[in-house]
Amino acid sequence: MTHPADGKKVPQFAHLTPRPATAPAAPPDARPPEPGTTRYSWYIDGMDCPACARKVENALRPIEGVHHTQIAFASEKLTVDATRDVREAVSEAVTRIGFTLRDTGTTPAPEPAPWRAQLPLILLALMMAISWLLSHSGATQAGELAFIVTTLVGLWPIATKALRLIRSGNPFAIETLMSVAAIGALFIGATAEAAMVLLLFLIGERLESWAANRARRGVSALVALKPETATRLRDGAREAVPLATLRPGDVIEVAAGGRLPADALLLTPFASFDESALTGESVPVERCKGEKVAAGATSVDRLVELEVVSEPGDSAIDRILRLIEEAEERRAPIERFIDRFSRVYMPIIMGIALLVAVLPPLLFSLPWLPWIYKGLTLLLIGCPCALVISTPAAITSGLAAAARRGALIKGGAALEQLSRVRQVAFDKTGTLTVGRPQVTAIDTPDGDEASLLALAAAVEQGSTHPLAQAVVREAEARGLTLARASGQQALAGTGIEAQVDGQRVLLAAPGKLPAGITDAVRQARIEAREAAGQTVIAVVVDGALRGILALRDTLRDDAHQAVAALSALGVQGVMLTGDNPRAAAAIASELGLAYRAGLLPEDKVAAVAALNRDAPLAMVGDGINDAPAMKAATLGVAMGSGTDVALETADAALTHNRLTGLAEMIALARATHLNIRQNIAIALGLKGIFLVTTLLGITGLWLAVLADTGATVLVTANALRLLRRGKE
Repeated sequence: MTHPADGKKVPQFAHLTPRPATAPAAPPDARPPEPGTTRYSWYIDGMDCPACARKVENALRPIEGVHHTQIAFASEKLTVDATRDVREAVSEAVTRIGFTLRDTGTTPAPEPAPWRAQLPLILLALMMAISWLLSHSGATQAGELAFIVTTLVGLWPIATKALRLIRSGNPFAIETLMSVAAIGALFIGATAEAAMVLLLFLIGERLESWAANRARRGVSALVALKPETATRLRDGAREAVPLATLRPGDVIEVAAGGRLPADALLLTPFASFDESALTGESVPVERCKGEKVAAGATSVDRLVELEVVSEPGDSAIDRILRLIEEAEERRAPIERFIDRFSRVYMPIIMGIALLVAVLPPLLFSLPWLPWIYKGLTLLLIGCPCALVISTPAAITSGLAAAARRGALIKGGAALEQLSRVRQVAFDKTGTLTVGRPQVTAIDTPDGDEASLLALAAAVEQGSTHPLAQAVVREAEARGLTLARASGQQALAGTGIEAQVDGQRVLLAAPGKLPAGITDAVRQARIEAREAAGQTVIAVVVDGALRGILALRDTLRDDAHQAVAALSALGVQGVMLTGDNPRAAAAIASELGLAYRAGLLPEDKVAAVAALNRDAPLAMVGDGINDAPAMKAATLGVAMGSGTDVALETADAALTHNRLTGLAEMIALARATHLNIRQNIAIALGLKGIFLVTTLLGITGLWLAVLADTGATVLVTANALRLLRRGKE
């Protein structure tokens, strides 16, 4: 019997079963601070797109003492590691560029009425309409003056923000482009177009803000799952207390329709809970007394009492949010490339626009005004908004769609890798199987099954290995009295050994036994049981084979469906297990998978590395012993019922614990990758078309900014299509 030290804790996500808190909650940030630095965290209000995050990072870079900055755009969280107290300097720098900082412990200010938030846009649109009416009513001069006033009113907030950004280290922001274009248009007399440029820019900003809020809605909804207060029972009295005051052992009360504020044990005899917001399962699940329920679940039908088991900040929801924040650091390679490209793209475009405006008049004595006009138009065409948002919009939507279906993908890099996967390697126990094996047979020459079982259970007491727990459960079910074992020693890749009643007892896989212990008859029986898909444990007492135990794990209900779905996507499956070859063959043949058996953890790593060389491979597992293999693969996927080590090591997690979610994740990743390519084609294609038409004199300023705004709208709308996949 292989006996890796993969101590399976209380599942972190399976049915969102929480773990008891054994230590104070860890800091909510995914990346630990560097030695010698202090971590400060805030929330930022007012970010409309990923480019805003870069503006903030550029503004904070010059601050003395700042060592590292990280902005999680999905949750709007800013984290700064610094060697001194920089809170005041950070606040001033962020406020200076037009954003608002908020402490992590505070709730966001209530949003203004929709009409109030859109007041600048409404005002500018009204002034634009008045200017147009005046210019077309015969009062040409008054109309021209009205367009100038409209332009100046619209330009003022944009130009002031551009100046602030320039002073903070962002000289090539979109606000700078718009300001230069609008001022240039005024100087050459294109007043109507200058006003139209600013109006369309404001419309584009509102669209970006709407898209960002849609993409972030999944995260904000997750945060909202936890109520702000809890009802604690103490000495027969009820009291409303903040969540931060709850500690493990506190008894709380949740009314019907109320959400759990923390992970807790059910004290009520039984109750139904709606866990759909966390697992994607629409059907309420029934829990009995003593079972664990995750924070954010809703009591469906009754008032319930529960005992808190999680520390503040360490509930199931908090752990998922930490993983989401960690995902923000793992950007896709294509996203990083476009980010780097946009940083040099803006100065290049401004240089080309200047050359277009200046060179033809200087070199060929062509009229100045038409070519200045073309230069300004080119400046607006070159605006990278649509290109910059093309990738993060699709990735954010893809990640949100996956989360809605109960799958957590840790960032754009993992999403991109997932789209390339052509092979999947499965661990067996706990992944393809339920992970709760049962003793199916006891074979001993003297027929004393109870004695053999009691001996084996005594050795396995305290072990967290699924096979060991199965042996102990069987002994308890038969009411056997277990002796106390001493000197227990796990033998890596072999089994376990202990002293019981003065006897040296070894439990091991038959293939790991010293030569000569098993005779031909006993070996034939072992092989027959292994051929039937059973796992055999040999019980050796003082160097002699006393008997064998046969165990069998059952396949997951959705294992066949999951393998078939992967095959339909063109993804091949292989099973990697430490179990014996015959038992593995029985499971693999039932599922139609290739397999490799008898693998130690280091053997799994070697097998994964070999397979990965042939084609991109995802490794799916649930135990500590699977973590190295997950790291060796292109992508590691953890089952929701797995250990904390597996969940933290993996690049993605099936939080609902359904194996069918793997094919859904791969299909979604491929759809996201296609969406990104479409978005880039839209952004660059429209710019290319309008570049040609501008140089030919067909299109002008307002059409240029309309093209940019239109590209942003199309890219955003295309990315949001992915969100619908999360509702299917």
